[in-house]
Amino acid sequence: MKEDLTFPVCITLMVLALITSVSYYHISDRKLMSQNIDSAIAKGIDPLSVRCSYASERDVICVAFAASAQSHNVASNAKK
Repeated sequence: MKEDLTFPVCITLMVLALITSVSYYHISDRKLMSQNIDSAIAKGIDPLSVRCSYASERDVICVAFAASAQSHNVASNAKK
């Protein structure tokens, strides 16, 4: 009877380990993003640009941000 339970128990443990690992990764990523946004605010950098550095390529807010004519773009406001 113990041999019958070995496979399902192993699969269950592997699935739980996978869920825990993915959750930890996402929580750590969001924590790092939060710290970087706080640092950007303190330095006067646009926090939306920091947020977009962490976003996926399908994030609508970041796509609109990149497509807009940004008045705070350093390259276009550079004095010669």
